[in-house]
This record gives sequence, C-alpha cells and structure tokens, in this order.
Amino acid sequence: MNALAIAAVLLVAALHAYFLALEMFLWTRPLGRRVFGLEPEFSQQTKALAANQGLYNGFLVAGLLWGIVANVRAPGFFAIECFFLTCVIVAGVYGAVTVGRKILFVQALPGAIALLLVWVAYG
Repeated sequence: MNALAIAAVLLVAALHAYFLALEMFLWTRPLGRRVFGLEPEFSQQTKALAANQGLYNGFLVAGLLWGIVANVRAPGFFAIECFFLTCVIVAGVYGAVTVGRKILFVQALPGAIALLLVWVAYG
C-alpha cells in the first residue's frame, strides 16, 4: 500500500508540474491556448497572471515531493504530504466553483484519492 500511496502522490505532483508548464511557459502557445480555450490576444494579456498561477503549482509540486522524501526517510511522518494534498484539494474545489467543474475532476479528485491512500498507508 505504501508504494500505491507514493505513486498517487507522484501522479498529483506530475499533474501540477504539467499545470506549471502550461501556465508559465505554454500559455500563449497553441497547446496552452487549446487546453484553456483561449484566444491569442487574451492569452497575451493574461500571461503574467498565468505565470503566477504556474508558480503556485510549482510550490505544490515541491511540497508534495518534499512530503514523499520526508515520509520515506522517517516513516510515519506524512503530515507534509497531507498538508499539500489538502491544498491541492482546496484549490481544485475553489477552481471548480469559480472557473469550471472540470477542475474538480482534474485537480481535486486526484488529490483526494492520493490523500485517502496516504491516510490508509500511513495513518
């Protein structure tokens, strides 16, 4: 079960690394505009805001990876993973309410599954 929990947290971290790349580096490019359904002019006008969002996703990635390393080195020390997964879930729910329901399934649901697996494995 520990391996499954680690894999789930790594998947959530990988998703957020992808969000970081989309928001920080690909926002004005065809892939970023297609993923977010943006017009070229709007993507240019909002690229600084998107880059800021991407940076926050990077902090989530860093925290999730830190949590995995801390828990592997000191088994039972999973509070870091739980904190950052909770942040992922809260951000996903907020995004679903304010932007679109799809975010609930793309961000919050994987975070919730990973949190559940971490609790089952280590709690």
